[in-house]
Parts: sequence; structure tokens; C-alpha cells
Amino acid sequence: MGAVVLLDPARLDRPDTVVQHEPFPFMVAHGQLPDEVRSDLDRDFPRYASAGFFPYEPADCGPSVNTLVDNLTSPAFARAIGKRLGIENLDQYPTLVTLCRMLNRRHGTIHTDSKSKVATALLYLNGQWPDTSAGCLRFLHSMDDIDAMVMPELIPLYGEFAVFKRCDNSFHGHLPFEGERRVIQVAWLTSEEEKLRKTRRGKFSRAFKKIFGDLDRKLGAGRDRNASHRD
Repeated sequence: MGAVVLLDPARLDRPDTVVQHEPFPFMVAHGQLPDEVRSDLDRDFPRYASAGFFPYEPADCGPSVNTLVDNLTSPAFARAIGKRLGIENLDQYPTLVTLCRMLNRRHGTIHTDSKSKVATALLYLNGQWPDTSAGCLRFLHSMDDIDAMVMPELIPLYGEFAVFKRCDNSFHGHLPFEGERRVIQVAWLTSEEEKLRKTRRGKFSRAFKKIFGDLDRKLGAGRDRNASHRD
């Protein structure tokens, strides 16, 4: 599927797309994936043994997911995002792709992202979602209040897309959730060195969780809904 375009930058111009620059630049775009590839993406998404985000490895994925990652990391798509967020030449920055299939309640605490990130995009692939706010993405006014939402929370359903410019106040997170929450994350980074460092850390995390996954789950079971971390 190498020549197929699953993610068309022109689709970002849907009338229901939200672009805001305060309190930090972000965009939320709905319906960004064609319905006819749902089953392919479901089949080809990696089946990680542990919860969390792990560095993208083409061998873990089937062809449709690899094509989608190619689309997400293309210079044309980066330029389209940068234009809407006010980031010049976003395509000049190296990209780090991570994928998540499962979360435990430890994940989703309020944070800004690290200073090594220029921008971060999240593309969701869940066919359905329970009738709950748990696990729904929230852009926030505050580091210590998960309910101080900038706009209504984003349910992480198939084709929902969010991207934001990393700022000192780009607070975001979600309520504690445990279960399947499929998402592809792309971060545009300040340097290749940062990409290498984060990739090594992600691979270590994947190996660690294969052994201590149950402990990781227990440690996060009682986390506070307003929990936060700086990175």
C-alpha cells in the first residue's frame, strides 16, 4: 500500500475542524480516515503484550498501518500542520513515532510534553468507546485541574485527530482509564540526538514492561484524577 494516501492534508479543512492559538496552539480534526480501511488498520495494528506507548517498528505492523505512519510523517502533512499551528518549516524536524494499544490507570496524567518536542500529533483508531469520560483527551488551562478544559474532551474514536504545539502551558491529559485505547503518536523533535535518546528509552520501557507489567499496573491503580508530571 506504499502509494496509497490514507491521511489527506486537505481533509483537515473540514468545517468542523477546530484551530485555536490560545492558551496554546492546537487543532482538533474529526473524520480524518476513510471508513473503507477500518478493518485493515484493525488487523494490522500491533498487538503489544504490555500497556503504554512504544517506538514504532515496521515489523510489528501490517501494511496499512505502515502506510498510515508514512502519511503521518510525510513532509506535506507536517507543513499542513505547521501552517495551522503557526510553526514554520515543521517538516525540517525529525519525527518520533510511538504506538499504543493498551493503557493502565497510571497513564494520562496532566503534562505539557518535554522541551525536546516541537509539536505532537495523536491519531486515534478505536472502533468504539464506552460511555465514559475516562481516557478522553483533554486540553487544559491548568497543570492541576483535569476539569479545567479549553474545549470539550475528544473521544478517542477512529479517525479523530489532535495536534498541538509544545509550550510551557500546553497542558493535556485524560482521566484514568484501563483497557484498549489504540493511538498513533507523532512527535516532531528538536534534534536527531533527542530522537535517539527517546527511542532507546522507549525500547527499554517495552522490555521492562514485558517482565514487570503487573507491577506497573498495580503502581498506577490508585492515581489521583488530577495527577500531573512535568515531562
